[in-house]
Amino acid sequence: MAKINDLKGPPVTQLTRRRLIALFDRLPLAREIDDLDLIRSLWPTASLPAPHPSVEPTLEDYLHRHTIRNDVLSNRDVLEALGLLNCSRSQLFKLLAAVTSPETRSVPEQTELADKIDALLRHDGYTLALAGKISGSPFFAVRSTPTGSPSDESISSTLAAFDPTQVHARWTMAMERRTSEPAGAITLARTLLEDVCKWILDRAGETWQEKDDLPVLYRKLAKVLKLAPDDHTEPVFKQILGSCQSVVESLGALRNKLSDAHSPGPKRARPQARHAELAVNLAGAMATFLVATWEARQADASNRTTATRQPSEQKEGWNTSDG
Repeated sequence: MAKINDLKGPPVTQLTRRRLIALFDRLPLAREIDDLDLIRSLWPTASLPAPHPSVEPTLEDYLHRHTIRNDVLSNRDVLEALGLLNCSRSQLFKLLAAVTSPETRSVPEQTELADKIDALLRHDGYTLALAGKISGSPFFAVRSTPTGSPSDESISSTLAAFDPTQVHARWTMAMERRTSEPAGAITLARTLLEDVCKWILDRAGETWQEKDDLPVLYRKLAKVLKLAPDDHTEPVFKQILGSCQSVVESLGALRNKLSDAHSPGPKRARPQARHAELAVNLAGAMATFLVATWEARQADASNRTTATRQPSEQKEGWNTSDG
């Protein structure tokens, strides 16, 4: 019945399942309880047959003999004997929730393992997400991955109209790599904002240097678009625009810390999909805001030009008709 339900969603491939199994090559299935107790809570091992060929009548006897009495089975062997490569998706998800449960391990290992599992599941359209807390400790559950941020389509439309080649292409690549290549996506998020700043500065007739980093480019553009907090007197606008500047500077710092622009080194933090999604979405929102502001400034300038020309044009036309 569970296999029938699997037809309703994308499969978790054997490649992903093997990668999940590989996470436990040097890691116990549980730390706070015995591995066999964890397995018994998920599989009726006492009533399942032992793998063929085997002299033990049940899977329970098989696992006890080869993990407790003799200790000759690796975690990979145990998980494959439990059928993890072919079991139903729901059974696999129950195991993943169990191995990251606060009843089986404690933080920070609990959340570190959840992040690793999440990164693998996202390739197949699933995520191991925080589901809540029990006695102050987090617990996780597998869910379908959202198909994209609600703002993705709006940002794509705006950037495609602004520049369909370089700028929009950069945004598309950043979106595609949010889950598969978090470090690369963070690099692209910063580059996207650099592209937008340079394009608008060029169109405004302003200059910039190749050595200018993102914060420098943004400060130059803020003067052109009158987005510097000092350009406004209303406190709420000063606060919002100050926050925009902080977002841009933080994206630059995040790129330096977590992107693939520099060697990570042995102790450097590894970005997760959630970090990349935050960076890319922030960059997309800021890029859209900058483009919309530039277009609004251009429209205002055009309207002012039209308004100043109208009186002279009307007068000239009246004189012509009178003559």
